Amino acid sequence: MPRRTLLTVRLTREIPVNNESAELGVPGAGDAAEDEHAEPALVVITGMSGAGRSEAIHTFEDLGFFCIDNLPPSFLPQVVELASLPGSRIKRLAVVSDVRAKEFFDELLGELKGLEDAGHAYHLLFLEADDATLLRRFKETRRRHPMVAEGESILDGIRAEREALAGIRARADVIIDTGEFKPAELRRVLRERYAGLVSQTLAVTVASFGFKYGLPIDADLIMDVRFLPNPYYLPELRDLSGLDSQVRDYVLCQPETEAFLEAWFALLDVAVPGYVSEGKQHLTVALGCTGGMHRSVVLSELTAAHLRESGWQVSTSHRDIERDLERG
Repeated sequence: MPRRTLLTVRLTREIPVNNESAELGVPGAGDAAEDEHAEPALVVITGMSGAGRSEAIHTFEDLGFFCIDNLPPSFLPQVVELASLPGSRIKRLAVVSDVRAKEFFDELLGELKGLEDAGHAYHLLFLEADDATLLRRFKETRRRHPMVAEGESILDGIRAEREALAGIRARADVIIDTGEFKPAELRRVLRERYAGLVSQTLAVTVASFGFKYGLPIDADLIMDVRFLPNPYYLPELRDLSGLDSQVRDYVLCQPETEAFLEAWFALLDVAVPGYVSEGKQHLTVALGCTGGMHRSVVLSELTAAHLRESGWQVSTSHRDIERDLERG
């Protein structure tokens, strides 16, 4: 058997794969994860105490999974059945089951076999680290190891747990050694490894606003376009908005606008995929001018059109487009 690396992927069961998930080494991903009539994708997380199970479940939660920590294995079939009922909005399910369940944990292998026999696909993720790393982590956190009996050391508990988990480890689809991982690195690996179970369609909102009415508090990326010539100072354009062709033509005919859009779109083409790779599900891009009525509206519409052409799901919002007229 080859020496294990920090990330070991082993497919031990026959599970259908699609092209995208096969490239990622994820079994059973497929378009059914987003089919409203399909059963939810299920990831069972287990492994050594101190190896990063809590970090893992938080990562899956950020990916849009319905998450349950410390689930007794006997409840697993019931959870799957409930999540599979018609009308259920749970499309992705992640559960942690480990030795904290005490004697109930011994039932995990049998319950997983029962899921297979019932035709339910699942993904079994096992997290581990070497004894020295786990010992150091427990000493740093000063937490009690769940397998330490009276009069025993933490190291005794780690070794007992490793022995108890040998059978479930042998069944794992993915084994990750977290010994050299920082929390952020583990999150990145999990996002990459299980991307095939998650829709990669980022929802983008492109919003215009007026600086004099305050910054939008929900914006992830803000661009100030007040450096462009202001249509407000032309009487024939003052009472129009950036949705009117006259204002649009005025803004677009400025030489500064052409240079700005070239650089702005180039930035977005780098930044937006980067947000996706970091696991972001929704992104708000805000462009602001003085009153939020002219320049920012024109450029927000152009930004939204560019992002749609790039394949992103985009909506627009013009927060302050009528506020100057209401005040006038």
